Formats: sequence, C-alpha cells, structure tokens
Amino acid sequence: MKIAVISDIHSNLEAFQEVLKDIDGSDVDKIISLGDNIGYGPEPERVVRLVQERSIISVKGNHELALASSLYANRMNKKTQKSLQITESLISEETADYCKLLPSHLIEEDARFVHGSPPDSETIYMFNPTSTWLKEIFLSFKERLCFIGHTHNLSLFEFNGDSGTQTKLEKGNATLSSDKRYIINVGSVGQPRDGNNNAKYVIWHKDEDRIEIRYIPYDIEVTANRILDLGFPSFNATRLY
Repeated sequence: MKIAVISDIHSNLEAFQEVLKDIDGSDVDKIISLGDNIGYGPEPERVVRLVQERSIISVKGNHELALASSLYANRMNKKTQKSLQITESLISEETADYCKLLPSHLIEEDARFVHGSPPDSETIYMFNPTSTWLKEIFLSFKERLCFIGHTHNLSLFEFNGDSGTQTKLEKGNATLSSDKRYIINVGSVGQPRDGNNNAKYVIWHKDEDRIEIRYIPYDIEVTANRILDLGFPSFNATRLY
C-alpha cells in the first residue's frame, strides 16, 4: 500500500499539476490532501475541480474553514483576508460548498490525517512544540501515525511513549521504527516555506514502514504572474521564490 499525502496546494495549479504527474509515475494506491487546497494562489476553482476529478480524499484546512466561518476569517491578518476575498470571487457556489463541508480529520489505513494538529485542529500550528505539549498532543490520539500540514515545513515528530523529539525532513527516504509513534508534516505543494522553492509532498510506503519525501520543480513565474494579475497581495507571489 502506497499513499501520496499532499497539503497546502493553495490554488497553485502549476505546482499541483507537476506533483500529480510525479504521483502518476509512482504507482500509488490513493492520494490524500491535508487541506488548504485554496487560498493565496490564482486558480482555486481549477485546483478544487482537479481534486474532485482525481477522487483525492481531503480534509479541511484553515482556508476552507475561513470560507465557512466569518468569525475565524475575521481573525486572519489583513493580507490573508484580502486573499480570501479574491478567492471567494474566483470560485463557484458549488466549490465553496464543497470546501465548507470537508471533514476536520480522517482515519485511513489506521493513520490519522489532519491539517493543523491532532486530533482534529485546522488552525493550530505545530511550530517547535515544547516537550510537554508534544507529549500531550501524542496522547490526544490513538493512531501510530498522523500526517499534518499547515506550517508549510517538512518535519518529523517522534514519540517513544514517554517523550517526543522533532527533526527536519529532507528529500529522500525516512524509515520509521515499529516501536515509536509519529506525526509527519508533509510540507506544501503550492507554497513551501523551508528555503527550497520546489513543491513538496510525501509518499507513505505503508508495508515497508517508511516515508518518501519528494521535491518537484514547477514554473513558479507562471503562478506568480497570475497572482499579481488578479490583484492578490504581491507577497503571495514573491514568497514563492
């Protein structure tokens, strides 16, 4: 069993299409998205339609949550609020409804999939959690593996039953230990923030108990120019580089 886990496409169709090409050559059994399929980028309608056409299972990210909750949307910073307003103008009512109704988390193949933090948060960022907080997070869910996104940074959180550690994930393979539990941040397809501008995603080789971190180049300029043409904050474009 091989599962491609993607996250934070953020309406970046160019990056998404290149990632799908790579996935199609990797003989995976299913694709799961950890949300934020929309937001920041220029092609929210086409991205969501492609998610649906490819039967990609998805959870709700905080940008989908913002469509459903004005209370949450009003807590976002001004640039993100402007991006959300433009995104709303670019999507159909059907697509908006689809985004709003996505679940907060999924259990597939005995693993948990959530956007921000287990057990079911779309909004909590797992940025350098303290050892105490990390232990509390692991104790909040029962599955051995949990896949997350939201920070746009590849990370591996490891728990031995008593304490947890965090390490940075790099391109290539990481073997998991059967006696440990893990939270795996799969990075971002559409807007990486780790100093490397390739699209990122992970393939979970379940039967081999390992994950494969994939870096995929794409035409950044096409996406960046489209962002600027549509009036999004310029930071949405420049941060892609």
